[in-house]
Amino acid sequence: MALPGSADVVVVGGGLAGAGAACLLAQAGTEVLLLEREAGPTDKICGEFLSGETQNYLRRLGLDLDALGGHRTRRLRLVRNKKVVEAMLPFAGLGLSRRCLDEALLHHAEHCGAMVRRGQRISITSHQGPIELASTDGATVTAANLFLATGKHDLRTLRRKPVTSPENLVGFKMYFELTPSQSKALQDHVELVLFARGYAGLQMVEDGRVNLCLLADRAWLLECGGSWDDLLFQLRRTCPHLQQRLQDATPLLQQPLSIYRVPYGFVHAPSSDDPRGIYRLGDQMGVISSFTGDGMGIALHTAAVAADSYLAGQSADTYHRQIRHDIAGQISRAGLLYKASRSPLGQHILMGMANLYPRSLGLAANLTRIPAHALARAMPQQ
Repeated sequence: MALPGSADVVVVGGGLAGAGAACLLAQAGTEVLLLEREAGPTDKICGEFLSGETQNYLRRLGLDLDALGGHRTRRLRLVRNKKVVEAMLPFAGLGLSRRCLDEALLHHAEHCGAMVRRGQRISITSHQGPIELASTDGATVTAANLFLATGKHDLRTLRRKPVTSPENLVGFKMYFELTPSQSKALQDHVELVLFARGYAGLQMVEDGRVNLCLLADRAWLLECGGSWDDLLFQLRRTCPHLQQRLQDATPLLQQPLSIYRVPYGFVHAPSSDDPRGIYRLGDQMGVISSFTGDGMGIALHTAAVAADSYLAGQSADTYHRQIRHDIAGQISRAGLLYKASRSPLGQHILMGMANLYPRSLGLAANLTRIPAHALARAMPQQ
């Protein structure tokens, strides 16, 4: 389908932030064009844990989450070596694959009236005055306003500028079918497994599949042999809990998804050099440590605030300053918690605190969520 020559707002990126913003803008009567690089459904590296705030945002958009078949999660299980601590989550979580969720939200954006064009790899040819975009097939589009929602992928002329260099961390994701006994043991839980130089998360999503996401130091990955199989063998050999969960499990992807050097802790700092009319959303605005499981909540929060700011006639600079105020503290606290989980001493202290005060796990979850006052402003009661 051909691209229109212009639109009031162009959204680049059809993940949760981009599709969420497109829904809100279209619902308000704005002419919005969404450009998504993937031609069809795709898996993404993500723990796929939907917090209570994330679910509320999706329902505000009009998405029927119950119809998507996600897996309900009410308890957190923290694991280190042979020690296990459990606690209730401060909300009912939901495990739902990004393949399923992103497709549902893109279709919903179209239903709301957004123009969605897929298979579009975009470059910015000019952001002085009207913003000019070009696709790989030579088509061009102009817009007065651009919502940049490309996730962890930077556009060449609008790259993020982290204050510090990203750590040498490698992320992996694989789906498994567990044995019936291990699936039963995981029911109603999300599990965080701490190991010497990283951590892993396990939870069920729709259709009984289990998502294993992990983050490991690259030097250690190379010491293990350099491949996913080498790393997984070493983890199963040294981590009894993962060995038990994955015993006789069937991998469901031909190979794992992987990612390298994600700029955790990044928060966009607005400046006078920022191009006018370009609103940064999701990971283009701020990147929270995946340890806390609230990246999707931040993505949808940026979508809601950006859409509200645009509709209220506010500048992109005003939006960026508001969002930075909303999420900078949350991202900083999440980073401190993650750094504490990296060292043996920090892991020992975390496990000791969790064992003595299980409610501290729920407190940590709340402290690494979007503040209540920011949620109330962006998501007023309907």
